[in-house]
Amino acid sequence: MTRLPSIGKPVSRIEGRQKVTGSAKYAGEYHADDLLYGYVVNSAITKGKIAIIDTSDAMALDGVIEVFTHENRPSTAWFDFQYADMDAPPGTVFKPLKDNEIKYNGQPIALVVAETFEMARYAATKIKLAYTEEEFTTDLESSLSKARKPKKGLASMLKPPPPKPKGNFEEAWQNSCIQSAGEFKHGTEHHNPMEMFATTVVYEGENKLKIYDKTQGTINSQMYVANVFGLKMKNVQVIAPFVGGAFGSGLRPQYQLFMAVMASLQLKRNVRVTLDRAQMYTFGHRPPTIQYTKFGADKNGKVNALYHKAIGETSQFEDYVETVVNWSNMLYPAENTLLEHRLVPLDVYSPLDMRAPGGSTGMHAIEITMDELAYKLKIDPLDLRLINYSTIDKSTDKEYSSKELRECYLQGAAKFGWSQRNPEPGSMKRGNKLVGYGMATGIWEANRILARAQAIMTSDGKVEIKSAVTDIGTGTLTVMTQIASDELGLPIDHITFSYADSKMPFAPIQGGSFTVATVGPAVQTACRALKKKLFRKARQIENSVLSQAKFKDVIVNDGFVKLKKNPDTKISFTEIFEWNKNKEIRTTNTAMPNPLKSGKKAKAVHSAAFVEVEVDQELGVIEVKRAVTAVAAGKIINPKTAESQILGGMIWGISKTLHEETIVDHRFGKYMNANLAEYHIPVHADVHDLEVIFVEEHDNFVNDLGVKGVGEIGIVAMPPAIANAVFHATGRRINNLPIHFDKLL
Repeated sequence: MTRLPSIGKPVSRIEGRQKVTGSAKYAGEYHADDLLYGYVVNSAITKGKIAIIDTSDAMALDGVIEVFTHENRPSTAWFDFQYADMDAPPGTVFKPLKDNEIKYNGQPIALVVAETFEMARYAATKIKLAYTEEEFTTDLESSLSKARKPKKGLASMLKPPPPKPKGNFEEAWQNSCIQSAGEFKHGTEHHNPMEMFATTVVYEGENKLKIYDKTQGTINSQMYVANVFGLKMKNVQVIAPFVGGAFGSGLRPQYQLFMAVMASLQLKRNVRVTLDRAQMYTFGHRPPTIQYTKFGADKNGKVNALYHKAIGETSQFEDYVETVVNWSNMLYPAENTLLEHRLVPLDVYSPLDMRAPGGSTGMHAIEITMDELAYKLKIDPLDLRLINYSTIDKSTDKEYSSKELRECYLQGAAKFGWSQRNPEPGSMKRGNKLVGYGMATGIWEANRILARAQAIMTSDGKVEIKSAVTDIGTGTLTVMTQIASDELGLPIDHITFSYADSKMPFAPIQGGSFTVATVGPAVQTACRALKKKLFRKARQIENSVLSQAKFKDVIVNDGFVKLKKNPDTKISFTEIFEWNKNKEIRTTNTAMPNPLKSGKKAKAVHSAAFVEVEVDQELGVIEVKRAVTAVAAGKIINPKTAESQILGGMIWGISKTLHEETIVDHRFGKYMNANLAEYHIPVHADVHDLEVIFVEEHDNFVNDLGVKGVGEIGIVAMPPAIANAVFHATGRRINNLPIHFDKLL
């Protein structure tokens, strides 16, 4: 009986039982004999120098092994070496414990290593510190005069700068029949994954390390450690099979990795360093950004002028850049555009990618401006998008490899009941609640880069696939297993996907929604190569019934190599392995985009979000009562895990719009709510009826699997859709996020 394909089926997560029963081990949970514990000490000032750091009282405590500071750190680290980091922005990377200079509030300045975590934490309070403070600036709004163009670097390959101006924006804007302009702000946001950052280093002797790290890239962490500490790559193994959320925070190696490795190499002991929740606010964040838009349209709603400028925060030592302003002309084919992105260096740590970096920021401004245009034109906001629909990415003048956004609009609107909307703001009520409908468009890149995978078949007919890729909770393990299962024509339980180990074949960092589109083709290629090997061995068997066949004449599935035209003419895997003396059959292969082909078309994933809000007329409290997101993302390998990704993005969209904000007291340059009690995120009572639609989309250009990523697309359209719904409910246009009830009083 022919096995049914698993691609397209809602397969439950293979590792689900391990996670819900607690048997899945995370970076801070691995057993290591004779383990030491490190606790990081962070700076209490924002800028200046350490004048005194007295560790004598801490060292005198029983159980304290060592206190590392800039004064006694080992010289093994190559501090002048610009080490490899796949996600490093242009500039000079931050080097923990390099010297006595303080660059930002919360900077790590010491590591206490003790026999227990509790003793290390207590000893940290006994360190005596004195600082020489210097003036600092952490306020973006008061520093806009310092805005400048970002420096160029390798990061621009995945985060391209704004396209050059087209046409004559100013003239087109002045002559536009209808104009819409706005200023948009959002504050700092911090990653708050459930699992805090931790590293467990097992010292295996002779500068050989096994490292359990919270990371989105095992090979990235491996390269970091090898280059910084001058070790051979083969002597550094990084393992990270379970990651308790990351959302971009694990793309770059964080400082607990440096601290743990430094201590382990110096003490020649096993060392674990875990950050607490407050310390999770001392590296990386979504940068506060101020945006300005001016969109012009003719009387029929055709957009002819687009202006979008963003000014974002970065550190004094690196130029962190997001793709914020590029999206409008990718969606709306205006002939006159002026798109600008500027940075303001401040005394903060470098910002860090956070789910849909730049996209969730930029689309907020773009889609609210489009909504305002629709009201001024007295055109339905959905109709305005359809009037400006294009299958061309006008920013590059390239045709999209596929674009089913129109169907996203139509199917999403039908499911939501958009036609029941009364267009007049403030006209829809439910008891003492104002009801508002809002919609917005989403877009995200459909990138793909190089990856490798290995396929190993054993004599029992089962296959192990190997890749260094991580699974940060997105379902990668399950999806890769499905791809291998279908390619080899074997049941899922015959496939083992081994992953998240830097000793395995190369995979890039897991981010940008490119993992399945990157590693999936590598798995597919390795499985195809394995089938060819099986076929060649089947031909070599004495008196083989396939001796005259060519590979194009056969199919490999259900444990057999068969002739396509006569499936009864076949050789079993069992026969092949008997002839092969039961030796395993393996192959390792690389998959990458064709450089001559991949740049010929624009590639993107699209969505449309529809939202209903209720706003209490007296209290101004906003609730998202229901939302529908329709997504066009090529072939959906696993609808269950993909839907989970979109739902997670939608919830984060609610959070970004109505809840999340890190408050900075600029007198101290310090984040004041570095905890989950005061950093507000949605709870169960905030999340109501959410629905996901996957629109059918075929795309054989992006890769042979026809897949695009879904990790980011779920969030990008939600903030503007919610803000637009608030306007429809109240008649008040609020462009600053988060939208708190006081803004409606």
